[in-house]
Amino acid sequence: MTFHHHIEGISLDPYVNGARRKISGDVHPTYDPATGEVLCEVPVSDASVVDEAVEASRAALKGAWANVTPAERSRMLFRVAQFIRADAQRLATVECIDSGKPLREAVGDIETSARYFEYYAGIADKLQGDTIPLGKDFVSFTLHEPIGATAHIIPWNFPLVTTARGLAPALAAGATAVIKPAEQTPLTALMLPEYLEKAGIPAGVVNVVCGPGRTTGSALTQHPGIAHVTFTGSVATGKTVMMAAASHVASVTMELGGKSPVVVLADADREAALEGVLKAIFTNAGQVCSAGSRLVVERSIADSFLASLVERIGAFTFGRGLDNPNIGPVVSKDQLAKIETIVNDSVAAGATLLTGGRVKKPDGLNGWFFEPTVLVAHEPSTKCAQEEIFGPVLTVQIAENFEHACELAEGTEFGLVAGIYTKDVSKALKFSRHVSSGQVFINQYFAGGVETPFGGTKNSGFGREKGLEGLKAYYTVKTVTARI
Repeated sequence: MTFHHHIEGISLDPYVNGARRKISGDVHPTYDPATGEVLCEVPVSDASVVDEAVEASRAALKGAWANVTPAERSRMLFRVAQFIRADAQRLATVECIDSGKPLREAVGDIETSARYFEYYAGIADKLQGDTIPLGKDFVSFTLHEPIGATAHIIPWNFPLVTTARGLAPALAAGATAVIKPAEQTPLTALMLPEYLEKAGIPAGVVNVVCGPGRTTGSALTQHPGIAHVTFTGSVATGKTVMMAAASHVASVTMELGGKSPVVVLADADREAALEGVLKAIFTNAGQVCSAGSRLVVERSIADSFLASLVERIGAFTFGRGLDNPNIGPVVSKDQLAKIETIVNDSVAAGATLLTGGRVKKPDGLNGWFFEPTVLVAHEPSTKCAQEEIFGPVLTVQIAENFEHACELAEGTEFGLVAGIYTKDVSKALKFSRHVSSGQVFINQYFAGGVETPFGGTKNSGFGREKGLEGLKAYYTVKTVTARI
């Protein structure tokens, strides 16, 4: 087995029932996207290992975890946050190398991961039910009970953040978990158990298994012992996961990506809008579910705004994540090919290429880079305006006025996020009512944070994560009524 020097000391074995489980058989490589080199080879957890992990989670629900008071769960989650922060530089470095994202973004991701545990620690001992007034002859009240063993299918773009986003509320509610990180970026999820152990979380409460979706993921989502599946990924895979969960009547949270519009009206603060549009699409090289991948701009300012946008993109730097470039690599060779294909098909269909559009090879690097790209789609049906590209590609649509901008913004099958830049509060609020999306950002993109509910409509999925809403997937409500 080969190791990259930055990840020496990380156990690559699955974590089952409080210990590393030595397994033999298939392995799956994880790569440094900046160089294309193998970082290490991670053992693949087959169906038998997944079964052990699920059964450990189920047993923990009836064992030591059931005897942990909500107040102590709270203290445990606070300690996890502290341990993550104490090891933030190491975690960020591994995340940066494994995913390719710039180090500054990885540093932010690790802090956000710690914040999830901290936030949900604060609510763990406050999840209380209600009393229901039925008259003097009855007492009726509700109990919040853990939903059971939960499965967490993690995407490759925000590995530890997405893990923490689902795991922290699950633990706060008293549920248990089996985590399957993406095969492209499993390393920080494999590091997480050391912080959980130090925080005192009992064996079996959290388990980590690794491998491709078709083997490890399929075994996990189909397992009859799983009560809830939290999934982030593509629409096609999400449908498969839902069908698997339906076979044993498990509930699901589905976050399935987007094609989110950023509307810039003629009266917008131009500088704020430029900064917002650039951040919305080029963070993590565009590999963000909620990326602002469509710019809908009013015609009266379109030429000058796009000229400024292209000028700023021209100054971008490229390179390894550790060097903190503006644009790092995309996660894999397959992802690079997908991006290139959609861009080429869109140009062939009539889209105008303003900048970029090609695979790039920065000096001395043989990884998977794509130039930051801006395309003008003259028809709403153009592939680049409809399909989630998941790369540094911005599609521009020109709107004649506010009403047309609203129409264009709504014109896809996705509904995750929508943003608008305008000084007209009335138009901003009208837009927020008009558009079908789980989030609306006004005059700042990626507004909000750990505290604000997040999720989609239409093909972007359903269910909510983050904030207090994120807890609801992980407990059930039991009503107790007695005649007195």
